[in-house]
Amino acid sequence: MQSEVSEPFLEKNGQHEIVSRSAEKKEKKDENVVQLKREMGLFSAVNMILSVMIGSGIFVSPASALQYSGSVGMCIVVWTVCGVVSLLGALAFAELGTVIPRSGAEYAYFFDSFGPLHKFWGNLPAFIYSWMMVFVIRPAEIAVIILTFAEYFCQPLLEALCIKDEQIIKYVGLLALGIITYINVMSVKLYVKVQNIFGAFKIFAGLIVIVGGIFEVAKGNTKNLDQGFEGTSLSPKNIALAFYSGLWAYDGWSAVTVVTEEIKRPEVNIPRSIAISVPIVTFLYVFMNIAYMTVMTTPEMVASKAVAVTFGDRVLGPASFLIPLGVALSTFGCALSIQFGVTRLCYVSAQDGLMLESMSYVHYRRLTPSPAVVLQGVIAFLFIVMGDIVELIEFVSFLIWFFYGLAMVSLLVLRRTMKDVPRPYKVPIIIPVFILLVATFLTLTPIITDPTPKYLFALGFIFVGCLVYTWFIYKKKRPEQFIEKLTYFIQVLFEAVPPENNDAS
Repeated sequence: MQSEVSEPFLEKNGQHEIVSRSAEKKEKKDENVVQLKREMGLFSAVNMILSVMIGSGIFVSPASALQYSGSVGMCIVVWTVCGVVSLLGALAFAELGTVIPRSGAEYAYFFDSFGPLHKFWGNLPAFIYSWMMVFVIRPAEIAVIILTFAEYFCQPLLEALCIKDEQIIKYVGLLALGIITYINVMSVKLYVKVQNIFGAFKIFAGLIVIVGGIFEVAKGNTKNLDQGFEGTSLSPKNIALAFYSGLWAYDGWSAVTVVTEEIKRPEVNIPRSIAISVPIVTFLYVFMNIAYMTVMTTPEMVASKAVAVTFGDRVLGPASFLIPLGVALSTFGCALSIQFGVTRLCYVSAQDGLMLESMSYVHYRRLTPSPAVVLQGVIAFLFIVMGDIVELIEFVSFLIWFFYGLAMVSLLVLRRTMKDVPRPYKVPIIIPVFILLVATFLTLTPIITDPTPKYLFALGFIFVGCLVYTWFIYKKKRPEQFIEKLTYFIQVLFEAVPPENNDAS
């Protein structure tokens, strides 16, 4: 691992202040400079948020909120309120993205807000965040999403041939993983084009469900909806779990802040992309659930293995194949964008000396962080080969909202330590405080409602991360010769070089 923060960074940002970088990032970059380029405009930023937020969940298993809320009316309230909460959280991140105009999202905010506070503890939150996201949470999510893609992609063919072979699904998943890794290695422009296409497809799939629901209502099929709030559960535990399920479905609203340095005019396009995309997702989620509840009763939705597929079989007739196709396209685009984002996290943390230095290297022609992309491909490959990793995600996914909450603390800290920094966009102080409370609730809910030893896995991995940080980062104990040989090997293999300083642009 890189033993310390690079000298150019220290010279310009001795107090971890990235203010000067904000101005520099606004300058037009020289096309000959080897570094990541700003290739993503407003449309691409919107599509990235949509791609990460809309995965397979809304098509496969959105019934948890209905199960815990107990009624159609309360379920609609839950999905609507969760959309509003997600929008508020995303807007708070938009302010953070304008104050700290670096890629990495939570990582960058932790590094620049907590870093100056203590020599040892200051950078530990940033390292633990990148440690968990790069090596467990994101690649495990990619593996699960890719396997879901493979299952729905293969389903029609396997059923037609009467074949039930899980290995075929796994092989198709590995092939899909190879394709998304290839796309992210080759070009940011290629990623943007593919993402925009798949983003449009998943919106189209959602609209098919909504139109199907409207058609059923027009036919007079309103028996389920007429029940309104009948049967609403007033149990604090059930209400908490209903909102917990809904907010997890909305996760991904911070996706665009992970790639801030590749967004054109981030001070404008980040807030705009959030203001456009999160309401779109809220509209889709609310009305797709209304469509589902129009056709299916609560027990039927809870029992269904794939709610949207069951809906399609009942409503769409010969066109029902569009639903599994839509799920396949949605999951492929989601996995593609998640991998794109986490590689930028790896890239930025390596620049700051909290990851292998070679993970910050860029392909000298394609201008992509190819070593970081391939690393994510390899880790996701290992998770797919391992087999059942759904429980692994459950062990650690509650930490995502813990990091969201810590980001709100960062915002409050930066309001004091960087109070003179220009803020093109600023949220009322009540919003980060409110999101911090929500994050605390979502972090503790699974532990309180299901206090099993499985959460010790997450704590154990964090403890290992603390040991790695102490030995390799803080004490700077590392096998220098091995690291140098590894760095040389990566440079030759990936034709990658250290990115040139931003002041060169």
